[in-house]
Amino acid sequence: MIKFTVILLYLFLIFLISIVFKKYNEDNKEIVRKIIHIGIGPLIPIAQFLKINQNSALIFTGIVALMVFTNYNYKLFPTIEDVERKSYGTLFYCLSLFILIYLFWDKDPYALISGFFIMTFGDGLAGLIGKSFNSKSWIFFEQKKSLYGTITMFLTSLIVTCSIGYSQQNSLNLNYFTIAFIATLLEQFSILGIDNFIVPISSALFFNFLITS
Repeated sequence: MIKFTVILLYLFLIFLISIVFKKYNEDNKEIVRKIIHIGIGPLIPIAQFLKINQNSALIFTGIVALMVFTNYNYKLFPTIEDVERKSYGTLFYCLSLFILIYLFWDKDPYALISGFFIMTFGDGLAGLIGKSFNSKSWIFFEQKKSLYGTITMFLTSLIVTCSIGYSQQNSLNLNYFTIAFIATLLEQFSILGIDNFIVPISSALFFNFLITS
């Protein structure tokens, strides 16, 4: 019970920060949404540290996914869905996390954390940097992408894979670059928020295959 109390308190803190930020930045809906997107990232290593078992993690994630689905339809907490385009990103976010927990919670937590961090930090920071600074941009599948955002995605993904991979292998090789490159390439496919699914799943699978195995 104490373990889940810690998890709930952490989630409450993230949502509280986003609500306070929204109060003073009503015109910047995207950055408020990214606070939640990025802030949930550390939740997985926290849960691993607390030794929460896989079934409990799956049930908890399933409940959150159901709440997100309900919110998507009824907008009970608009902060989560505030975005200037039609997107199922939050639904894909929860679905990818559920699958990652199912595949890797006990078998390869390094791959799980790597895939999830690439999505939360890489994709999250790419969105923030891309919208905050002007740079060369292009349209891909009706979604605007920027040079600075793409560079941020690659560098963040590389840092994530190198740091997590090195803690497991104590060595560095081109496989880390490969994973970061693939994640950055897949992040370009962001139509309807599908990148929140294909980026973490693919990154974790490649990490498991290229690094762990």
